[in-house]
Amino acid sequence: MREVSDASGVKAATNRLLAWHSGISGAMTAERTSLESKLIPVSAYILVAAVECWYRHPEMMQVIDAAMPAEAIGAAGRRPGCRVNAVHLWSIANIYLTGRKVLGAFQMADDRPEPTWTVLDFWERAARTYRGDGEAFAWDAGFVLRPYGSDVTDILLAGAVPVTDGAERARIKRFNATLVNYLFLLYFDTRVGTGDSGPYPLPDGRTLLVRDFYQLGQSDFAWSSVARDVPYDNLTAALVLDDVRLKVNDWGTSVTDPEDYLDRLVNFGLFTTDTPDRSLRPVPLEELDTIVAAIRDAQAGQYRNVAAMTRDEKIACGAYVYFSFLRPFAELAGVADALDWTVPRDTVGAVYDAISLIEGTNTAPDDEEDYYAPIA
Repeated sequence: MREVSDASGVKAATNRLLAWHSGISGAMTAERTSLESKLIPVSAYILVAAVECWYRHPEMMQVIDAAMPAEAIGAAGRRPGCRVNAVHLWSIANIYLTGRKVLGAFQMADDRPEPTWTVLDFWERAARTYRGDGEAFAWDAGFVLRPYGSDVTDILLAGAVPVTDGAERARIKRFNATLVNYLFLLYFDTRVGTGDSGPYPLPDGRTLLVRDFYQLGQSDFAWSSVARDVPYDNLTAALVLDDVRLKVNDWGTSVTDPEDYLDRLVNFGLFTTDTPDRSLRPVPLEELDTIVAAIRDAQAGQYRNVAAMTRDEKIACGAYVYFSFLRPFAELAGVADALDWTVPRDTVGAVYDAISLIEGTNTAPDDEEDYYAPIA
């Protein structure tokens, strides 16, 4: 953690970072569609996770930072298959700050600057080294996110083969849609199982989009036994696009013009990092249909599991997804098993009872107020 001279310095430094996140996250949230799922109480579990993060993440980050500095963790995330990525970085700061907003509404937030400084300082140091371009947000970098160097992109491009006919393009579209939809459900109606990076401009004027699919198989998710027959844990796709304008935001989500960007896919390659040294290994495209079949079986099993859960069980599972956004950082630092990932743990009593009943809306943030208020 960076040293700050005195208490007033900590407060000022914390408010600087709060204001930075406030402007960007307020604008991003206002643009997001947040309709509530009919299957999963997404808003309720996010708020439960946020309160847990508020209470527990500062201390957990201190343990992680002591084992491996945030700067080193961010730099280590610059490889395919690693979930130290843009959306996890955004989340470890902003889910915690959402917990502050929730508890503030109950007048229960202990708003000392030191814990928030611990979290936001950790975030900034990791985010800057993860990006490696002097910025901490894709928002500030013109929606550019390029964590992978030529040592990675050269391998991806070398393994990307031409897509020359409509049948093959349709097969790739089906593969992509199946994995995206499956991971959305596996991560409890959350898009963080899929992460994009780019645009990576190519000398011929085309653009490389890299798409990582994380934790397809069995993992720390207690419900992931449904994925025991999925043949890969992590996959990375290289998509070479022709005449597509591409932006990637801080949630690792692509925004393309035209919207149907896969109609302009000219080369495609698939790789896995399920290797002893986590290096990229090509996956033969002949396996696409086999992978899709296994994913569909796992998705059906996950749907049945979720449908059979009580509301509180769904909240516990979804809250774990959000609370454990910090876990990849702890794993790189080698301390994940030393930390308690139980959730909900500290969100109990009247607070849990109140927020567990909340349903989502599309209400935009109030433009007249700071999205994250400064520490008084």
